[in-house]
Parts: sequence; C-alpha cells; structure tokens
Amino acid sequence: MSTPTTYFEHGTAAERWARALLFFDAKEYATAARILDPLADEVPEQLATRLLLARAYYHSAQLARAERELRAILERWPVEDYAQLMLGRTLQRQGRAAEAGPYLRMAAAMAGEFQD
Repeated sequence: MSTPTTYFEHGTAAERWARALLFFDAKEYATAARILDPLADEVPEQLATRLLLARAYYHSAQLARAERELRAILERWPVEDYAQLMLGRTLQRQGRAAEAGPYLRMAAAMAGEFQD
C-alpha cells in the first residue's frame, strides 16, 4: 500500500470531499482537482464528485481533462443536462464551436429552453 505524500490524501472519503469543497470554494481549483481525482476513481458511482472534478478542471484551464471527465459522465449519465452544458462550454473554450453546438442545444432543450 502506498503511503500518502500530502495531507490531501488523508482521511475518509467524506473528509476528502469536504476538503475539496473548501478548496473549490476558495477558487483553488487545481488543488481541488488533485483531491477529487483519486476520490472520483474511488467512488465512481458518485455523480457529484465527478461533476465537481470536471468543474475544477474547467476553472483551472485543464480543458482536456475536463472534456475527458465530462464525456465519461455523459457515457454513464446521458441525461445529465449540466454535463451537456459544461462539455459544450469546454469545447467552445478550446475553440471547437462546431463540436460544442450539439451539446449546448441538448442542454438547452433539457432545460426547456427551445430555440426558434
């Protein structure tokens, strides 16, 4: 068993989740992502953990990682409208507007915002 190298890895899953939230709320997104990444692998059935990880990646400009996480979320939870929106915004931010369009339209439709 590997020995934790930082205090980020110490504690129960609930304690690490609380710690990640503190860093996220403090806008320390990269640090929050460092805590959430192993936690998301540990509890893959927890959508909230994965969404917060994707948001932390997005806000810390780790866009390829955000995209990868959001695609994994949508593979498992295809009706997650916020993940649809985030993936569209992530693709836009990478300069991939054409790819972003379907995700943004789907998110809008799921939120009841139909375009003419």
